[in-house]
Amino acid sequence: MLTNAPRGTNDILPDKVREWNYVEGKIRDLCRRYGYEEIRTPMFEHTELFHRGIGEGTDVVDKEMYTFEDRGGRSITLRPENTASAVRAYLQNKLYGDSSLVKLFYIGSMFRYDRPQAGRMREFHQFGIEALGEENPAVDAEVILVAIDFLKSLGLKDLALSLNSVGCPKCRPAYRKALQDYFRPYLDELCDDCKSRFDRAPLRILDCKVDADKPFMAGAPKITDCLCDECKEHFEKVQSYLTEAGVSFTLDPRLVRGLDYYTKTAFEIKYAPLGAQSAVAGGGRYDGLIEEIGGKPTPAVGFATGLERVLLALEKQNLVPPADEHTDVFVVALGDAAQAPAFKLLEDCRHAGLTANMDYAGRSMKAQMKQANKHHARYALILGEDEVKTGTVQVKDMEKSEQKSLPLADVIQTLRP
Repeated sequence: MLTNAPRGTNDILPDKVREWNYVEGKIRDLCRRYGYEEIRTPMFEHTELFHRGIGEGTDVVDKEMYTFEDRGGRSITLRPENTASAVRAYLQNKLYGDSSLVKLFYIGSMFRYDRPQAGRMREFHQFGIEALGEENPAVDAEVILVAIDFLKSLGLKDLALSLNSVGCPKCRPAYRKALQDYFRPYLDELCDDCKSRFDRAPLRILDCKVDADKPFMAGAPKITDCLCDECKEHFEKVQSYLTEAGVSFTLDPRLVRGLDYYTKTAFEIKYAPLGAQSAVAGGGRYDGLIEEIGGKPTPAVGFATGLERVLLALEKQNLVPPADEHTDVFVVALGDAAQAPAFKLLEDCRHAGLTANMDYAGRSMKAQMKQANKHHARYALILGEDEVKTGTVQVKDMEKSEQKSLPLADVIQTLRP
């Protein structure tokens, strides 16, 4: 029906937009303090960017992307995530020439065809950061701290950080083989998706929700046992920085993330009150992505969090502060002669920085005062024919129920904060 939004999408109505503005304000303040600058990328990209960046065989590429052919015959995809887009913008606009470390953040809509559920829609919104150009493990730790500080700034407690290393192109082949050797005897017991992953992406078997509780999964080889010296040292330093910063974490050898571009550090933050779908943020290092889409080998690390899930967590814990719904001034116009002067007074109030409104329907004094109360007005400015003639205005303090007459020319100066 034309009056229904497409399945998996939501209208964000004015009362909810206030909550979004609150969260986005926290984001911008946090990123300013950490030195991250905002980037806004297109909502759609050439499909090949996500095929090469995210990786063939991933659920995102194989099942979830919104892909279409435009009128020029080009394959276009609505962005399912923003890291690949941010990297494309970094390369296209030569941001790497500005400094060795480029720190970006974004807030925006992403699109994935999935079964809609609480906090997970087909159009969803992410906040994420990308730190490009530095391989120091201190940057990995900083990115994790930004994610934790963001969630804590909203009042969320009891956050659980899981940490792993997914290796690099030097050591991952040995681990891939170890996984294939281990899972080969259980191939018939794997779900159809994992059977197809066995040759293409055996690491992703560890991330499968269908096979997760099968007994043989617990004995799968750990990637940390296969790390090369470089990856092992990097992982140990990330842990040491987090420990020094007072951040507790749990090592999870089955944490592999869902996208191909991750190398070395991978992490996830969970918030238990959300239940089974408790993950609220995740990310890691992706040193191979920039080279994969046409740039020079460049280290990078980042994370993303779904804002719907964050807002759901805040609502469950009653952590969204009440909005200030007060209006400074409500102008009450009585009679035809007062309409134009009242309208000018309304605009003068707004130009002076006051929030102001009025009733445009020419209703009775009682009805307009009811509207003033509905708008939580601090003051009602009442103009009738007598006030127009004398150049005055009746100022009613709505909280104290006190009323006095003031010269029209002085009223704004008197009310201005």
